[in-house]
Amino acid sequence: MTSEPKLPRTLEMPAITEASYSTNAANSLIHLYRAEVGRMTAYRGRLDTTTNWAIVTTAGLTSFGLGNRENSHAIFLFAMFMNYFFLHLEARRFRTFEITHHRVRIMERFFYPAMLGEKVDAGWHQLLLGELAKPRSPIPRLDAVGWRLRRNYLWIYAAVVIAWMAKLDLMRDPGARPTFAGFLELASIGNLPGFIVATAVLTFYVFLIRLAIRATRQYPLEQD
Repeated sequence: MTSEPKLPRTLEMPAITEASYSTNAANSLIHLYRAEVGRMTAYRGRLDTTTNWAIVTTAGLTSFGLGNRENSHAIFLFAMFMNYFFLHLEARRFRTFEITHHRVRIMERFFYPAMLGEKVDAGWHQLLLGELAKPRSPIPRLDAVGWRLRRNYLWIYAAVVIAWMAKLDLMRDPGARPTFAGFLELASIGNLPGFIVATAVLTFYVFLIRLAIRATRQYPLEQD
């Protein structure tokens, strides 16, 4: 859920209703609302596009990695890196999406109730003008990353690490007993010891989980 916009105390003014708006002012705000909703819808689609890129890339690299026993398991580490790139790209788009979402919520919270006869604080105009003059995302960068992780990318990363472990198991000699030491040996890449690779992957996943937990469950539409 998202919280409703709150007016700064310094902007509190006498209440207004639909009678306070001229035809030109009302039409201008209506057109602004339509434009912002259109922009928000476009960015919603861009968010879905980035997620689709991550899913398709993961599926393709997984198919390649598991398709042949001789293919290196490093392909799954590359998939983790690519998904991290897509995650940051999507988080940046999400922050831009929330800028427009913020403006839409301001108008939905104040302008349309006034047009329907409810008295609202006239100071909301200054709030909207401030957002138009200096756009700012209500979501900090790390919180945006955490939100996209929680919604989409943790599932993608879970699939990647499961596929990576399956690849290591396929690389094991037939009939050999699976052991933790054997797993670390198979995880090596060239001259890089397997325990370093496994530690790096574990640290990376702990970092991702912490980001997802850190993101607030209810983010404000504007920062205090």
